[in-house]
Amino acid sequence: MDAWTFLGLEPTDDALLWRLPVTPGVSTPGRFLFGGCGLAAGVAAMEHASDRPAIWATAQYLSYAPTDSVVDFAVNLAVVGHQTTQARAIGRVDGKEILAVNAALGRRHLDVSGMWVRPPDVPGPVESTSRTIPPEFSGTVLERVEVRLAMGRQFEDLDGTVGDGRCAFWARLPGLVEPSSAWLSVLGDYVPSGVAQALGRPSIGNSLDNTIRVVQLVPSEWILCDIHLLAIANGFGHGRAYLWSEDGILLGVASQSVIVRLGRPRVPSPPEAVADAAGPDA
Repeated sequence: MDAWTFLGLEPTDDALLWRLPVTPGVSTPGRFLFGGCGLAAGVAAMEHASDRPAIWATAQYLSYAPTDSVVDFAVNLAVVGHQTTQARAIGRVDGKEILAVNAALGRRHLDVSGMWVRPPDVPGPVESTSRTIPPEFSGTVLERVEVRLAMGRQFEDLDGTVGDGRCAFWARLPGLVEPSSAWLSVLGDYVPSGVAQALGRPSIGNSLDNTIRVVQLVPSEWILCDIHLLAIANGFGHGRAYLWSEDGILLGVASQSVIVRLGRPRVPSPPEAVADAAGPDA
């Protein structure tokens, strides 16, 4: 399974227009589009339209896309240079703007490279423990991704003890061994899971934005999501995640700001979701 199949992104007769049916498989426990899937769809559409790989992309979530709705993505290749394209994709449901994805795409040939960060010293995916899935996550995108906990606590072990803001887990999509910018975008939206690990208590984060910076794509069945929750203040949390291959190659870096909510996920009413202008990314 590739990221396109995972998302269910559909082309149209217009190379700049795409459709994303919001199935339960790309939804949060609150029955809204998982933010990372929205970013991934925008990235995939822009990569296809520009015929260039993503370097960087960011999504701003303006409202929610309910499960069983359809998000229409309109791509605009704003500036097409010799090596870089600046583009945007606007996602709408029934004509209402839901999210805006901006990106730079391209590739340059340069004979220098380097990596100045290192992956954490954690067990590999085989040695790590499968992450337990709470019942409220059943039937959602969170159940489709296989996750093994490498650093951190299971949901049932959150006893109120404050953590150090670090957690890490291995993730894979069965059958996918060639990571893509879209797949990294999905995994980057797991940054809010660091909120509960840091606070030591059940909590969720509603994404305000989601940014992915693609470093390099190398084959790797499992991807290590190394999450750093940086701070929580004034009801908002801020964090990032380094995404590593099994061989310790940095694939990408994700970052987010989120609305912090204490307690377990619940199904919000539409008025509440509109007021918060974000889907409940768990």
